[in-house]
Amino acid sequence: MAALAIPGIMGAQTAGSRHIDMENGVLGIADNRGFTLQSRDSNFVFKPYLFLQTQASYHYYDDEGLDKAYNQDNVANSGFSIPYAIIGFTGTTFGRLDYNLCVNAAASGGNILQQAWIDYRLSPAARFRAGKFKTPFAHAYLTTLGETLFPMLPTSLTTSCIMPYSLNAVTPAIATGFDLGVQFHGIAPIGARHASPWLMGYEVGLWNGTGSSINTATKTLSDDWHIPSLLYGARLTFMPWGKMPATQGNPHLLRQRSLLFGISGSLNVESENESTNDGRLAAEFAMLKGRWYVAAEGYWMHVGFTKRQKVSESFNYWGAYGQVGYFCTRQLQAGLRYDFMDRNGTGRDGFLNMPAAVVNYYVDKCRLKLSAMYQFTGRYGHDTQLDRDNDDLGIATHSGVVKLQYSF
Repeated sequence: MAALAIPGIMGAQTAGSRHIDMENGVLGIADNRGFTLQSRDSNFVFKPYLFLQTQASYHYYDDEGLDKAYNQDNVANSGFSIPYAIIGFTGTTFGRLDYNLCVNAAASGGNILQQAWIDYRLSPAARFRAGKFKTPFAHAYLTTLGETLFPMLPTSLTTSCIMPYSLNAVTPAIATGFDLGVQFHGIAPIGARHASPWLMGYEVGLWNGTGSSINTATKTLSDDWHIPSLLYGARLTFMPWGKMPATQGNPHLLRQRSLLFGISGSLNVESENESTNDGRLAAEFAMLKGRWYVAAEGYWMHVGFTKRQKVSESFNYWGAYGQVGYFCTRQLQAGLRYDFMDRNGTGRDGFLNMPAAVVNYYVDKCRLKLSAMYQFTGRYGHDTQLDRDNDDLGIATHSGVVKLQYSF
């Protein structure tokens, strides 16, 4: 921990910075990692940060979809990788304006700009954010980067859904992730019980709907609905035990007691290269209590084609997961997850089930986190063998991941 002896500036262990503020989505603005420059009145905070993940992966795929004539292997997408190599800075000015800018040197194209936003605070209950940041959908994505229980997000959120049309430009996934836009949000007390008030949080906004890989304005007006072809999203949360930190396990929060219930939804107008209108709904639950972390989430997506595609059918997909983590010691966390997805749509029988297990080890003095997980992808209830074979195309039957993470 570095403390700079400059008049008006104090180190990160001042009384005003002993909390873990996870607003920037990468790591805390004023926590105890690295150093933070801060004015004596706490109105000005500046924190440079580094976030690095290195990963070893093993993925085994079943024979379906593999053409042995082209020497395609069952083992693919395996080896070493760097998912994130983020350099950035974040902080607060004038006690009202938060900011965050970071680049991911491990990414390519528009994804190099990982986040870039400003957040103006009229009050804790009324804030305005603009730039590139996380859309308010899916608890798994809204967790601070690197604070997730598993090194791999639920497959039901990240994988593309299957459609009975050969349209390369139409591969929707349930998650919405990072995007460019504006958002009103805040947290307000709705009652008080001793030291922990009941809190209600909200997020509502507009985004491009083109995802994190595009940093330019490319949208039009909808030909069908005559409204801007944007992503419209909102989220409402209830926290009866005080504010829920955006973490799924942190050795510094083993005395935390937080509970969250939430609902969210979005409409992406003329998404998928102006081919579809996608609606999404989700419900979430999360609890941190002592050494325990428990969470469950379910989500649904409706995909309807635009009139120009001349496809009258619409499709519905849904998924869910439940996970639990426990700190066996202050440094060792173990977890289990069951992930479920109706990937081929409600119009066809069959679903995917993906149980997983993880062990996380925290080297506290060095700010290292070592994670090891295994996931199996199973298939059940399909009407034909062809449906069964097609349902898990592109998804490994056996996946093993070991990830080493460092943050500063």
